[in-house]
Amino acid sequence: MADVLQIRGLCKSFGPVRVLRDVSLSLGAGRVLGLCGENGAGKSTLMRCATGALRPDAGEIRIDAGGEGRIPAYLVPQEFALVPSMTVAENILLGREIVRRGLVDRCAQRAVAAGLLAGIGAELDPDAAVGDLGVADRQKVEIARAFLRRSRVIFFDEPTTVLGPEDSEALFETIRAFAAGGGAAVYVSHKLPEVLRVCDEVAVLRDGELVAHRPAKDFTPASLAEAMVGRPLSRLYPPKAPWRGDEAAPPALEAEGLSDGGRVKRASFRLRAGEILGLAGLAGAGRTELVELLCGISRRKAGTLRLFGRPVRFRSPAEALAAGVAVVPEDRQGAGVLPDFAVADNVALSSLGALRRGPFVSRRRRDALFARLGAELRLKAEGPDAPARSLSGGNQQKAVVAKGLAVRPRVFLFDEPTRGVDVGARADLYEILHRLAAEGMAVLLVSSDLEEVIGNCDRVVVMRDGETVGEVSGADVAEKPIVRLAHGV
Repeated sequence: MADVLQIRGLCKSFGPVRVLRDVSLSLGAGRVLGLCGENGAGKSTLMRCATGALRPDAGEIRIDAGGEGRIPAYLVPQEFALVPSMTVAENILLGREIVRRGLVDRCAQRAVAAGLLAGIGAELDPDAAVGDLGVADRQKVEIARAFLRRSRVIFFDEPTTVLGPEDSEALFETIRAFAAGGGAAVYVSHKLPEVLRVCDEVAVLRDGELVAHRPAKDFTPASLAEAMVGRPLSRLYPPKAPWRGDEAAPPALEAEGLSDGGRVKRASFRLRAGEILGLAGLAGAGRTELVELLCGISRRKAGTLRLFGRPVRFRSPAEALAAGVAVVPEDRQGAGVLPDFAVADNVALSSLGALRRGPFVSRRRRDALFARLGAELRLKAEGPDAPARSLSGGNQQKAVVAKGLAVRPRVFLFDEPTRGVDVGARADLYEILHRLAAEGMAVLLVSSDLEEVIGNCDRVVVMRDGETVGEVSGADVAEKPIVRLAHGV
């Protein structure tokens, strides 16, 4: 079929840094293109140029809009551009409101929003406030906005990082149906098996250059990862070390019948010092809400929480941190980093008291802390004063981990730690998790990526409808047993 998207000789620089170097590619109607590369390879810049958000320095972009009144290209962003105080329907139709006699027709907007949500398999109330939604449901609102625009080309930037298997499958079907109807999709994801499954062809960017563009069937996940990084990769997941703790010692963190009076109903588990415990379940099962209970973000209504055998009740994240419980939150941009603050300030946020000299924070101590933890985590930044937003997603996540490690925690909760993180940084983060466990820290790994949970954990607790419904260990840490528990079959 005829090309819908044509890019020829695309170049873009930011100051002295060349981000795109003479990139040329095309995409036909009915096709899905996987766009892969490490963070900083130029993927986001290419998409922003193609959608008109950035002006390229050189080159040509042509998009067949497919008719008058259509937006040629639309980007479903990784970091949401939603208004929390507005409803789902208002966000979906923002800028394209249905107006009758000078007033917004809210009934018509609800009907349109409901139809779009149903079309992508999302069961959301059009009247719900977006600020009350979880990250996965906000992603569905962003996706529904894309299909309202009737674009000929839709760019999807990490759309499944917070979606469970069922929601991801529904999205894949929607993308394929969109392509079958004459559209073209560009799909960006660090989940390489997912890219090869949903895409017809794959283009690889490395340091701003197009280094490969071939049919998806010509790649394997391993060969695609190697094309991205430009070198052979060792195994992604470190070998699982057998737990060597003291069976008689109390668990590092033990929950019995925890409830927040809402999403979390009855949650129980035992996390031991020196292990990585996985927490799995479908989207909406209550995993993130449970993490929020454990670290004091939300208050529990029932149940008991023990830290090394002693009952605790955290009224704030600061209290949890002071007791030795650190967290990497699911929403890195919203709750993990302050993007406009220096990266060293972000790392220091949890330990300002220890860094003070008199009434002020010592810059020397701050920089020393950043240098030590940055080297330990292989955090790449231009310097301690570089703004956090200038870092890649993987390095931002390492800064969040460093902020937790600064207080020397005994328990570390990781909620979706590799969301929006490239394959090289994922391997670094997995190595960090295993090293922390080997040093005696208790690590809880919460993830929508079953492969990630299976690859790192010897025990996995599964949640369904706000309850912990079972545990698998040893040889049972596999996809089928976990999925059966998650679905209740």
